[in-house]
Amino acid sequence: MPVLLFLVMLVIQFGLWYHAQHVVQAAAQEGVRAARVEGGTAGAGQQRAEAFLDSAGSTLVRDAGVTATRDGETATVRVTGRVAGVVPGFSLPLDASAESPVERFRSAAEEAAP
Repeated sequence: MPVLLFLVMLVIQFGLWYHAQHVVQAAAQEGVRAARVEGGTAGAGQQRAEAFLDSAGSTLVRDAGVTATRDGETATVRVTGRVAGVVPGFSLPLDASAESPVERFRSAAEEAAP
């Protein structure tokens, strides 16, 4: 019976990890959407990803960390953390990142130039 209970807890732990991995991926995507817009910043992307984690995964994702970068061409947001544990002493890592080109508006003359 203890072995069966342990196996059930492992299945539940894996299910939580799977869901938490999707939550951190969604947070990274939300952050990169905020960072990539015209006039957006890496700070805005980081703030958006942290807000998403607070609302969607505050009890699921532990030790969450968000880093965002933006240069002239791309915006990148990376979210890391650990999933909440069901099995004592067993905590799986979470890691997700999203990258997108930065929006830039060009005049018709800029588009026509080779």
